[in-house]
Parts: sequence; structure tokens; C-alpha cells
Amino acid sequence: MYIPKILLDFFKIAGCVVFYCSAVVAKEYAYVANAGSNTVSVIDTLSKQVSATVAVGNSPAGVAITPDGKSAYVANSGSNTISIIDISNNIVSATVTVGNSPQSIAITPDGKFAYVTNYSDRSVSVIEVSSNLVISTVSVGIGPFGVAITPDGKTAYVANSGSHNVSVINTLTHQVSAVTVGLVPFGVAITPDGKSTYVTNSADNTVSIINALNNIVSAAVAVGNNPQGVAITPDGKFAYVTNFLGHNVSVINTASLQVSTITVGVGPFSVAITSDGKFAYVTAFTVNVIDTLSGELTGAIAVGSRPTGVAITPPPLATKLKNSVSNFSNIYPQKGS
Repeated sequence: MYIPKILLDFFKIAGCVVFYCSAVVAKEYAYVANAGSNTVSVIDTLSKQVSATVAVGNSPAGVAITPDGKSAYVANSGSNTISIIDISNNIVSATVTVGNSPQSIAITPDGKFAYVTNYSDRSVSVIEVSSNLVISTVSVGIGPFGVAITPDGKTAYVANSGSHNVSVINTLTHQVSAVTVGLVPFGVAITPDGKSTYVTNSADNTVSIINALNNIVSAAVAVGNNPQGVAITPDGKFAYVTNFLGHNVSVINTASLQVSTITVGVGPFSVAITSDGKFAYVTAFTVNVIDTLSGELTGAIAVGSRPTGVAITPPPLATKLKNSVSNFSNIYPQKGS
């Protein structure tokens, strides 16, 4: 069957080929580390049910997903390793030894490197994703916990809970500078435009906002009791902060810095937000799901024992669209091809 080039180009520009529209509707999955059961629960974010449980190392803490959505990296704080889960089949494909008591992971936007905070070593392990080898160890402050990387991939921010500062790592040179924040900084998140870094200060119930252009703290926002995790919506308009002892989540308007509060389960720890910004997944004794539009809980999902870190797979829609257009071109070639 011959399809005129102008029509084929229309399909490509539109971004969806009618014959494949049903095929490109893709699910997202939340990967939840269960520190008490040495597992990772995989939650289907459409059905909001656990679709798989993966055995990993001892006391898994932080989780990060590669930008291509193919692998989940899990920090096993009790075994000093990183478990790498193949997302296509939810099987651990590799294990990497890192420093002492790894806690959090962030992966560069190009997917080439994973940065792992080693709480008891005052260091960050840098893993080359292609080889799954540690290629560098960077010295930081005392008790590094949270880590986040700027959208341009040039800078990693590490919250040092014991030295009350944030290490700023140049990802090219691995040179380090420090920014003083509040007491016992814990979680880190960066706005999608890369202009601001949000740091939870668990001992003084504030969030420090660092101007990422000059690495100066531009504001401190009062939140709930014992803030831990932080995540920012994809549109950059709101920051969600888990307050472990307050049993709630503070929602910071990033423009006005006004704060609202959502009550959740006991001991909220980490938070991740779906790519469409509609739902926030909060780990507590269960996983609480917040409707970000209404600010209400839509349910609680039972997972393993002591859920800690959570990360959500990126939507593979763009990849599937690209593949669908390629398939369409192959099935219905232009005249003369």
C-alpha cells in the first residue's frame, strides 16, 4: 500500500500514527524500597496496585530510575551495594559495591552516571552506568544523605546531615564547594528549570532554597515537624515535603512560597510525583497517594515492611511514538523506496 509522502509527514508531525495510537498508551510504575523486608515493590500507577516484588540487598533505602526507563538503581544501606533492576522483567541484573551505608541515588540526565551518597563514608560513589563500575569517589561532608542533579547535568547537590551544609559537586571535574543551610539537611530536589535547589532541614523544620546560579540561600521556608523527602512537580510550581514526625506533607508554592498542609499516614518519609503531575506517591507505613489537584488522599497501597525511597519511571511515550512512526514507515514505505 502506497501512502503519499505528505500524508506520512503529517503523521510524523502529529506525533501519533492512527494505526498505533492504542499501542503508545504507556504505564508508569512506582518503585518503592522496603527497608524492613529487603525488597522493592513495583506499583502500577494506573491500577494503583503492586504488580511485582523484587528481592534486593539488605535495608534498601533510595531508588532512582535511568532516564530511558530501563533500569532502577536501589541503594542497599545494609549491604553497601547497589542493586540494578532490569525494568523490562523486574529481575536484578547487576550488583555494584559502593561505600559504607549508601542512602540516595541520582542519575545524570544523559543516563551515563549514577551518584550514590555513602552516609558513613562522607563520600559519593560515581557509577558509570554503561559498565556498572565505580569510576570515582568524591569526598563530601558528614553524613551525606539526599542527592540531586541539575537538568543540565553539570552539578550534583548533596545534603550533608552531620555538617549542616550542602556539597556542590562539579560533575565534570568532581571539584566540591559547600553551601551552609539549616540543621541536619536531609532531602534535595531541583526545580525543572534548574534555577533553585530545595533542601529539607530535618532538625529546624525548614526548607532552604538555594539559588543555583550563585549557590546562595535565597529563602528558608517553615514547614512541618522533621521534614525528610522533597519532590517538585514537573511544571515547577509546587514542592512536596514529607514531615516525618508531623505525619503530613507540606506543599510549597514555589512562586509565593506559601505553604499548605496535607495529612497523610504515620511517618511519611519520601515522595515522588508522576510525570503528569497529577499524583504524589508518599512512603509511610504504606504508600499514600495524593491527588495533587484536590490535595486529598486517593488511597493507601500496602507494600513491604518499612517503605523508604520511591521513584517513578519516566513515561516511555516519546520512545514508543518514535518507534511507531518508524514502524509505520517500514510497513507503508514511500513510493520508490
